[in-house]
Amino acid sequence: MYVSPIREPLIKGNKDYSQVTKDILAPMAGKPGKYWYIGIALAGTAALFGGWATFVTLFTGIGSWGTNKTVGWAWDITNFVWWVGIGHAGTFISAILLLFRQKWRTSINRSAEAMTLIAVMCAGFFPLIHMGRLFLGFFIFPYPNTRALWVNFNSPLLWDVFAISTYFAVSLIFWYVGLIPDIGTVRDKATTKIRKAIYGFLSFGWTGSATHWARHETVSLILAGLAAPLVLSVHTIVSFDFATSVIPGWHTTIFPPYFVSGAVFSGFAMVLTLLIITRKALNLEQYITINHIESMNKIIILTGSIVGIAYMTEFFIAWYSGNEYEMFTFTNRAFGPYAWAYWIMMTCNVITPQLFWFKKIRTNVLITFIISIFVNIGMWFERFVIVVSSLHRDYLPSSWAMYSPTIVEVGLYVGTLGLFFTLFLLFIRAFPVIAIAEVKSVLKSSGENNNHTEHE
Repeated sequence: MYVSPIREPLIKGNKDYSQVTKDILAPMAGKPGKYWYIGIALAGTAALFGGWATFVTLFTGIGSWGTNKTVGWAWDITNFVWWVGIGHAGTFISAILLLFRQKWRTSINRSAEAMTLIAVMCAGFFPLIHMGRLFLGFFIFPYPNTRALWVNFNSPLLWDVFAISTYFAVSLIFWYVGLIPDIGTVRDKATTKIRKAIYGFLSFGWTGSATHWARHETVSLILAGLAAPLVLSVHTIVSFDFATSVIPGWHTTIFPPYFVSGAVFSGFAMVLTLLIITRKALNLEQYITINHIESMNKIIILTGSIVGIAYMTEFFIAWYSGNEYEMFTFTNRAFGPYAWAYWIMMTCNVITPQLFWFKKIRTNVLITFIISIFVNIGMWFERFVIVVSSLHRDYLPSSWAMYSPTIVEVGLYVGTLGLFFTLFLLFIRAFPVIAIAEVKSVLKSSGENNNHTEHE
């Protein structure tokens, strides 16, 4: 007779409802610890570096970058695609796993949703700055104007605008709707009139009545249904920026599923990077458990394997097509001047995630953290390889050129990293980093603890 394996509880420590509220709200109460101050100082310094690079770019022009007439897309578009990918895990965890009723998402969805919003903001910065003149940004939006100028709806670059703006709007609403019950809890626990007034306004009059809960669940499911296809569509459209061109190495039909799986792959790696630090710094090990980390590692195995198959498929199709330009492009990636970037990508994205097949490794927090960093690095190099190595040697050897970034481009990238971590650190001080109401629902529905007090 088959006996199902005994799974560890999602929430440890035999918690009751009152203790859950107290533990999750603890990081918001009182003064932040020294690690928070160190983190915000480092992130703020990086953001200031990015502010300087932005100033130089706006007042000097994109001639301050290392781009040239051959490699017109370089670090800026590499960073854009990387940040869009980072933002995919939040909606995947919130929307798709909610629709599939995966309870292990409850302790990680709030942080992942916040990460999505911040990452999409960082991503949107790069196409704007690439224009050289930010005030030209309004040209990409279709609206009646006296210049009789209309956008080109046939361009995937315009589809990007619609896809990412829609993705950001739906993700923002989804994140905020999920926050409302917890904001109501924060309001009720507030000890000062100012905090009570601010969170009272943000809670939209939430009382926790049966009617409010019924409407909240209905809206959450509707938003999940809207957001789920966006997970697939957004990075598919980003891939069309490349796939609809005639450039060897870009003109391929494998890009949409390849980009989507890579986005979820890199997004989950960034969630792990953030949450492993967060659970340690905020003493949340009993809520973000090894069970959660192992579940995320399993998704990384799946999506990482898909990405590895995509790499091999690209090489096979280039050879099978008999197209000498395609064959040269992929040979040049692996053995040309940028071969070092290609092999960093292969090592980080194909080899290191396969270590998660071993249970001892995927349940080891330190090794998981290190591998998540490797995946983040590898996925950045994947975008660099796709963008730069396909452009720097095109059809005419006379126009071949090398590319290397300037300090200004490095500053822009470091600046977005600083902005990302600054906003995330501010988020964990302003709002509950874990969804209190959803954690309590897991305790109630799973029967992990029978010693519950009434809902506060």
